[in-house]
Amino acid sequence: MPDDLYSDVLDEQLVRPDGRTVAWTRTGEGTPVLRLPGTPGSRWSVRADRSIWVERGLQVINTERPGFGDSTRLPGRKFREHSDDLAAILDHLGLDRVYLTGGSGGAPHVLAFAAHHPDRVVAATVMVGLPPLEDDEYEQMIPFNTTAFRSARDGDEEALREQLAAAYEVVKTAPLAPLDTAMATAPASDLAIMSDPVWRAGQERAMVAAFAQGMDGWLDEMLAMGGEWTDIDLTAISTSLTWWHGSTDRNCPFSAAERLVKQLPTATLRELGAGHFEPYNREGEILDELLARGR
Repeated sequence: MPDDLYSDVLDEQLVRPDGRTVAWTRTGEGTPVLRLPGTPGSRWSVRADRSIWVERGLQVINTERPGFGDSTRLPGRKFREHSDDLAAILDHLGLDRVYLTGGSGGAPHVLAFAAHHPDRVVAATVMVGLPPLEDDEYEQMIPFNTTAFRSARDGDEEALREQLAAAYEVVKTAPLAPLDTAMATAPASDLAIMSDPVWRAGQERAMVAAFAQGMDGWLDEMLAMGGEWTDIDLTAISTSLTWWHGSTDRNCPFSAAERLVKQLPTATLRELGAGHFEPYNREGEILDELLARGR
């Protein structure tokens, strides 16, 4: 996709007190929305068609987590560390409070930011987020995720690294090929979105950026998500939160999302009658619901 289609996107970063670089992109003016990408994702996990954001007068800040893109790796990280990075980004931009949204692997990071920095969030939304899983739910996922998250749960870093490394070697020359292979058994709604050339162009740019410094950030993130979420106190979340989830999602089982939402005092579950990528088609509706809760 031509670079001039991203001419409105600012590429920004700061250096944290520990010397790490934290990077993000920013586009638009107006109501600030802090947007956390899925896994693996980067600051360039930006919609190629941003008319949905422009029509709503949004300033969208797309973040990336340690080890992805231009953001320095932080081995052994969980979720609290990045929540503090996000607060530092807002300080740097002079923003007191924002709307918060994140999807898939961004979900625990949304929850961590809402738990640790509740005064910075107007309202929050999670789209098809990854929750902690019970044993029977691993088999409901696409095979790649079943294997990877079992290894992460068991703390088998060697097996997880081997699996991710094989995919990463393919990404180097064909950025979307591992995703296409992994999602081969996904619901038809996901496959339809994945065939959209505009979606693919945006996804390819995000994927190339995500692996700019290698695959270790992906490994760190999978270990964090598959392990115990000990640094997120769900009962501390007081922010209004809506969790949208596909009823046929094979990346993040619906039953796990249902169970997690019941533990969140201020959360509401909204069912999407489709798979994991359905929020791409319904982002306008999802944003309108989020913004309405802040009025």
